[in-house]
Amino acid sequence: MLSRYLTVKEYGEHEIIIQKSRFIAQIKRVETEADAQDFIQEIKKKHWNATHNCSAYLIGEHDQIQKANDDGEPSGTAGVPILEVLKKRNLKDTVVVVTRYFGGIKLGAGGLIRAYGKATSEGLDAIGIVERKLTQVVHVKIDYTWLGKIEKELRASEHKIKEIHYLDIVEIETYVDESLVQSFKDLMIELTNGQCTLQQGETVYLEDYIS
Repeated sequence: MLSRYLTVKEYGEHEIIIQKSRFIAQIKRVETEADAQDFIQEIKKKHWNATHNCSAYLIGEHDQIQKANDDGEPSGTAGVPILEVLKKRNLKDTVVVVTRYFGGIKLGAGGLIRAYGKATSEGLDAIGIVERKLTQVVHVKIDYTWLGKIEKELRASEHKIKEIHYLDIVEIETYVDESLVQSFKDLMIELTNGQCTLQQGETVYLEDYIS
């Protein structure tokens, strides 16, 4: 599993007009090629009367799966420009379909490349990008006398409190970046003079909105 990576925030769409042609970028996060293909077919059905529904996707930790489709536009003028934008943005697990309704003015090969690239780029800006970070949930069990000190320290740190359980003793579940687990444990031991119990829990991705 990657320690961190960028992907799109959620499904969204964004439309621009270039030389009277409508370009609608529809973007979604996907985890499998089957999901990407399903999304492409869904958009094609939705915009069945469009001139073109061009697409591209990048899937996998190391971009193992990448596909681009011009859907009738001149070869290399639509799908590849869409894919190149995804690569330049370092995005993963993302599928884009740019629907074009022809407005009567031909753009030429260069114009098409710029148009599909711009539609994708502006679509990504409109929808938003997130960074997914691999984190470990660490359970910190302490006596109530340490609660104020530990909670204050955690809320001022880069770590995020998941939940606090107020039982016979206090249990604080905290999201800790995988690379910082040992230093986090050392800090808890130091702050409580060793009067804490630490246990590692599940590994999950946390998302931070970056643009």
